[in-house]
Amino acid sequence: MTAATNPTPLTSDDDWWRSAVVYQVYVRSFADANSDGVGDLQGIRERLPYLRDLGVDALWLTPFYTSPQIDGGYDVADYRDVDPMFGTLTDFDAMITDAHALGLRIIVDLVPNHTSSAHPWFQAALAAAPGSAERERYLFADGKGEQGELPPNDWESIFGGPAWTRVADGQWYLHLFDPAQPDLNWRHPEVRAEFEDVLRFWLDRGVDGFRIDVAHGMIKAEGLPDVGFNSMTTGQRQSELLGKGRLPYFDQDEVHDIYRAWRPILDSYPGGRMAVAEAWAETPQRLARYIGPDELHQAFSFDFLDATWSADSFRKVIDTALAESTIVGASTTWVLSNHDRQRHVTRYGDGEVGLRRARAAALLMLALPGCAYVYQGEELGLPEVLDLPDELRQDPAFLRTGESRDGCRVPIPWSGELAPYGFSPEGSELSWLPAPATWQALSVAAQTDVADSTLELYRAALRIRHEHPALAGTTDGITWLETEPGVLAFRRCAGDTELTCVVNISGAEVTIDGYGRPVVASATLTEQDDGHVLPVDAAAWFERR
Repeated sequence: MTAATNPTPLTSDDDWWRSAVVYQVYVRSFADANSDGVGDLQGIRERLPYLRDLGVDALWLTPFYTSPQIDGGYDVADYRDVDPMFGTLTDFDAMITDAHALGLRIIVDLVPNHTSSAHPWFQAALAAAPGSAERERYLFADGKGEQGELPPNDWESIFGGPAWTRVADGQWYLHLFDPAQPDLNWRHPEVRAEFEDVLRFWLDRGVDGFRIDVAHGMIKAEGLPDVGFNSMTTGQRQSELLGKGRLPYFDQDEVHDIYRAWRPILDSYPGGRMAVAEAWAETPQRLARYIGPDELHQAFSFDFLDATWSADSFRKVIDTALAESTIVGASTTWVLSNHDRQRHVTRYGDGEVGLRRARAAALLMLALPGCAYVYQGEELGLPEVLDLPDELRQDPAFLRTGESRDGCRVPIPWSGELAPYGFSPEGSELSWLPAPATWQALSVAAQTDVADSTLELYRAALRIRHEHPALAGTTDGITWLETEPGVLAFRRCAGDTELTCVVNISGAEVTIDGYGRPVVASATLTEQDDGHVLPVDAAAWFERR
């Protein structure tokens, strides 16, 4: 192991994560430093000043570990090393040292539900006999039927098709995702000890936190009971169950024992090391159980991402999330896009309408108390790429369901008139997924210092969020204001200073007055008498001191 050059965190502010803006880096698609068409750690290191100037507080890196890349790195073969595709441990150490020097924290993805089928443990399990110690680390079972020719139960993969694959000696192994991602047996003490050591390995290298992938899925119900999928007549109902978490392999009570063992490890390191769960649960109350002083610091609230473009939908989601955060004493997390979901420009209508709404949603999100997660490229107003050639798509779900997440993972544009728009060094035309010609106008270079660009909107909003006393470093609640139908307005205060966020989803322009002077807006405001006209699908912040 190469010693970390800066194993300590930035400061002793243990609560930094409560109001942070975290920028999600999809490593493969952020910046390519070695001209192979794939993003890497050195590429991130070179672009750190951009992220500092954008105004974010931390980076969340998707998996960069040794992996066959069957599922974009979420199939890990070695949890303690960097895949050569992305660099080396030395590159990681240099990157985190530079990030900390610039005031940026680093959160890394942890994938504990399953390993890669190339992991040494699973290779040993395949070589061993049924009932062996090697197989006990995973979930192997005998099949049903006279010859064991049927899967042990009716569970389905999240990626489509059976959740079981048969091996040469007749047994079956469980994989809630791709067959190349066998599920671990988290009731096995060796599995638990292994991941506690993995946590310490990266904490020793200076990471500031972890994003826990499939945090709700590690424990499966005793006896592996059937779900009843075979009696269902539509894929829609199955999809609903999979999404909501009402399954015997999601949100089992024993999963909390894992996090109660992890929390003391995190707390033993200085500087507020944290963990955020990607967890799905049937009710808000069950989701809240993942958060607390003896478990994890945060859990993603995906309801904000799923809200429809309506004032009622947003207000309901916001009220519910803030109420839940008060109960558990943790900050709310707000998310508009990520590497698994269609970009919100496209979700909100695509084209000019979608971009207009996405800009307004950004001001709504960044004005709310709590922690905001920004997915790379959303600060550029990138839409989903819908017309990728099928032969270039690499999402394993595409082959099984026809649905693909590749469209939100296209490498982001940095500069230039031709693809890959500065993603790779000058002179290189390589890019693992092609960017569309329309992205020339959306590049970082094309938007920098352009007053009405989406990039400059994000920069301005993030600067105000950090500096304004009503927004900076507080997780207090909000006060809703009376408005006309279809308009959201809430106020946050610090002493005699007020900041009001107004979002117009009414379908017609509205006049805003009485909230003070505008400090940032997603669309051009025009003065009218003592107020300002806010266009359709626009948002603005007003302050009064």
